[in-house]
Amino acid sequence: MAESAPPAPAKTQLPQKSVQELVINGEELPENYIRKDGDRGILDVPLVEIPVVDLGLLASSSTSGEELEKLRSALSSWGCFQATNHGVTLPFLDKVREVTKQFFALPMEEKRKYAREAGGIEGYGNDMILSEQQILDWTDRLYLTLNPEDQRKLKYWPEIPEDFRQVYSLQTWDILHEYTIKLEMITAAVLKAMARSLNLEDNCFLDQCGKRPTVTARFNYYPKCPRPELVHGVKPHADASAITVLLQDEVEGLQLQKDDQWFRVPTIPQAFLINAGDLVEIMSNGIFKSPVHKVVTNSERERTSLAVFYLAEPEEEIQPVDSLVTESRPRLYKKVKNYVDIYFQYYQLGKRPIEAVKI
Repeated sequence: MAESAPPAPAKTQLPQKSVQELVINGEELPENYIRKDGDRGILDVPLVEIPVVDLGLLASSSTSGEELEKLRSALSSWGCFQATNHGVTLPFLDKVREVTKQFFALPMEEKRKYAREAGGIEGYGNDMILSEQQILDWTDRLYLTLNPEDQRKLKYWPEIPEDFRQVYSLQTWDILHEYTIKLEMITAAVLKAMARSLNLEDNCFLDQCGKRPTVTARFNYYPKCPRPELVHGVKPHADASAITVLLQDEVEGLQLQKDDQWFRVPTIPQAFLINAGDLVEIMSNGIFKSPVHKVVTNSERERTSLAVFYLAEPEEEIQPVDSLVTESRPRLYKKVKNYVDIYFQYYQLGKRPIEAVKI
């Protein structure tokens, strides 16, 4: 695994200005944000109806069979699905969306209190700069570790807006903590259902991720862009997670690649978009697809989203489930651990890290 990874950079740098500052100052589109290839931020692509899966029906013994088949079909063809009837109310989802928007609307000096450090991932900022030739994404982000709780770095958790993090004596309670608890139940239920859809033991995928899986959140802000056809909000990539749970706002921007064609992904206010990540593609021996996706911007509206990534415990070995390796489907991937370690380097280079573990 390590031999296939690109060499780690000696030092990473932080961009001098946030994307939001570039917009506020009315500056010209910087050269290091402009795509040099032919795959630019094209908005005019077909709209696709991503399969919808009712999580409530998945839990019912009388209706789970049909819904499990829908889940398997969705993840085998598109690698994702719109999750409805998940138990989280629309008012609460709207509150999460509003808190996200309130954070990015804060004055720059307030947001800089949570700025990530050079070479780090967590905190407020945008792309890590690994090389002078790197093309940057048109987005600002707040990246936080949610679980395990003892690995949270609360210095990066905003105290404003007040709903984001409230501290009562020695107990930390906040909207993000509550959101984390809700998503823990959803991700566990989805991973169990994914295993059942392949006739595996319920905990097959969960066990490979370990007893203390890492869960991270990335709050994304995409300011208006003067030339959206020249940039990417987020460059094409697949996720390093087992699964990713995305909460979108009402503004479209996510695009999904299937059969070398890009499709627009619709927004559904009450739904989560859940996609398989590279780890599930490996564990399912390629039956479930980790979809390549990107984000485009537009010149008229800003956009926010919140992605939560369910990752394996770093030292856990991830590999194809034995019963999914057959004569007709031989083993496609090697064993891998610490997958995230190489992910960001591959991502910034526009490469897929899963290629490094293919047999």
